[in-house]
Amino acid sequence: MNKNTFYTNRRNIVLLATLCCILWGSAYPAIKVGYSLFNINSNDIGSKLIFAGYRFALAGILVLLLERLKKKSIFNFSIKQFGEITLLGSMQTALQYIFFYVGLSYTTGVRGSIINGTGTFVSIILAHFIYKNDKLSFNKILGCIIGFFGVVIVNLNGQSVVGNSFTFKGEGFMMIAAIIFATSAIYGKKITQNKDASIVSGYQLFIGGVILIILGSILGGKLIGFTFNSIILLLYMALLSSVSFAVWTQLLKYNKVGVISVFNFLVPVFGALLSAIFLGENIFDIKILIALILVCLGIFLVYKEKKDKKILGTLK
Repeated sequence: MNKNTFYTNRRNIVLLATLCCILWGSAYPAIKVGYSLFNINSNDIGSKLIFAGYRFALAGILVLLLERLKKKSIFNFSIKQFGEITLLGSMQTALQYIFFYVGLSYTTGVRGSIINGTGTFVSIILAHFIYKNDKLSFNKILGCIIGFFGVVIVNLNGQSVVGNSFTFKGEGFMMIAAIIFATSAIYGKKITQNKDASIVSGYQLFIGGVILIILGSILGGKLIGFTFNSIILLLYMALLSSVSFAVWTQLLKYNKVGVISVFNFLVPVFGALLSAIFLGENIFDIKILIALILVCLGIFLVYKEKKDKKILGTLK
């Protein structure tokens, strides 16, 4: 089974995309624990960026080492191609992360998570205008709306979603982060069509991580508190990033953006569930179950459309 067949198999898509979302969801409690282990204060943006930079740069190195062990050439890029990968890393890893964490410092976690969830809509809308075979449809729109409601529900903790006011540094930056993530997904799909997606993922993670470390240092950040536990946590976060980004990049390369992007709604749901498990929070929260049902229903509607189109094509 070649890569094209493997990453376009319906069952594999569901399993692999869900695995990525579980890994990204596990980053929620891991980041909270990491801030504690590395003594990072909530308003210390510089140290947060350095922490993220170490995570992503190490993740990139792990991906590239694995590809080298597979006897692949990881240096076979032209200057133009390397420039494209550098741009992807600057957008998808560095710039998106900067806007996300600065924005999160000026808004509530509820509003930030919900606004970040709009990135899925942006990906699907952009795909509609860029790809002829990835147009909007009733099922796709309905599936996204239902999935988004799942994201809203899982983030409601008796707090106001609307809030008192909209601030550019808060909600504005969160929206920019969502748009950057969506745009970089489209751009990543474009540049991996004639390149090895895993190697591209490795380089973009490493480049983005280095940018974050440099910027965090400029902002006066530092990373202290290296112990056995903190190092193990950092290695885990690097591993989850390397696996999830490498697999996600492959899925985007061989499939429609709309079909893959809708799985992003699972990330905050798994984040809430895993936070409940590992941070000792109340796991028997009905809103997590409702959110998971809604998100799965949304994904089903998008996939149902794909299946229906295949049936109609066979009948014709």
